Amino acid sequence: MESQTLDYGKEREAPKPEARASEPVRTAPPKPRNSSRKLIILTVFLVLAGVGVYLWAHSLNRVSTDDAQVDGHIIPVSAKIYGKIGAVLIDDNQQVKQGQVLVRMDPQDYQVKVEQERAALAVAQSQSQGANAGVPLSRDTTTSDVSSAEAQLSGAQADYDKARVDFQRASTADIAVARSNVQSAQATADRAAADLARMKTLVDKEEISRLEYDSYVSAASIAGSELQAAKDKLVAASQDAETKKAALLSAQAHIAQARAGIAQAQAGQKQVTVRVADASSAEANIGAARANVEAAQLNLSYTTIVAPMDGVVTRKSVEVGQIVQPGQGLLMLVPLQDVWVTANFKETQLADVRKGQKAEVKADLSGKTYPGHVDSLAAATGTRMSLLPPENATGNYVKVVQRIPVKIVLDPIPGGNQVLRPGMNIEATIFTK
Repeated sequence: MESQTLDYGKEREAPKPEARASEPVRTAPPKPRNSSRKLIILTVFLVLAGVGVYLWAHSLNRVSTDDAQVDGHIIPVSAKIYGKIGAVLIDDNQQVKQGQVLVRMDPQDYQVKVEQERAALAVAQSQSQGANAGVPLSRDTTTSDVSSAEAQLSGAQADYDKARVDFQRASTADIAVARSNVQSAQATADRAAADLARMKTLVDKEEISRLEYDSYVSAASIAGSELQAAKDKLVAASQDAETKKAALLSAQAHIAQARAGIAQAQAGQKQVTVRVADASSAEANIGAARANVEAAQLNLSYTTIVAPMDGVVTRKSVEVGQIVQPGQGLLMLVPLQDVWVTANFKETQLADVRKGQKAEVKADLSGKTYPGHVDSLAAATGTRMSLLPPENATGNYVKVVQRIPVKIVLDPIPGGNQVLRPGMNIEATIFTK
């Protein structure tokens, strides 16, 4: 056995014959690489599966959209009055602060208007002072007039009473006495005439002396004179009664005049009310004039146009020397520190979206991500709020997934917003849990 083994080993170890130089060297064929390919395919499959699992896990509790834009306030700055532009103190894309002067208008016309209204205010104040001074003067004057008229009425009433008494006495007692005196004198004269007639017969018969007869003649003459005197007194008494009646009527007229004076004085008291009303009207005129002054000063202040808030100037369309009208737009102001994102999510994505949920937005410009939160969901879809909303009540209706705008408010950005501009494209993501 050992010899056989050794022989066999010798046979194995026998030198091989050298290859001829003319014969090519043959190499063994390569072994198949199926195992490597399988390993690569398995690795790729595992990577893809891992990526899929990651994307699936990453998509849980969140919804995303790239149909989003930055929104913000676009504040138009307009002229409030008519005028000529005197100076433009800003340029496009310039950052301005609240209260900073942007444009100045020519103030001359409005300055003149202010001076005119101030002059009108001074006139109104002067008229008011005169009206207020006239009120106490009119009140004192009318009070004095009333007192004087009342005193005149009292005097006229006293004169009337005295004239009435005098008239009554003159028209009754004085005339009665004078008439009695006439009757008495008439009787005396008649008796004296009768005695003279009898004595005439006796003297003619010379039964009495001429001297005695002359005494009867004298007595008859005296009786006739007394009768005439009594008649004259009766006439005088009648005339005196008429005079007293005229005096009574005059006193009565004085009473009426005094009463008219009182009425006039009392009417003058009503003038006090008129004067008070005039004073009130003058005060109102002062208020109106003062309001006109304030309005003119306000228009004058409108010649200086200032920034209503911090922002960036854009769409500047105003130049020096330009004539502008009230309400004409001059420029736009964009406050970059007050921007938000409007993200248009599919309606199928919003089942779990609620107000206050965390969100993040990514700007296409810089690729930077900004945190925020859901502020609100729109009350209608974007197509419904468009200028021409679709009409689906037709036979060609095709169901299309609608998008609803979601407002995402950004958290405060450290250092302020320097990148986001209204209208920029954004990728928005909402974390629903």
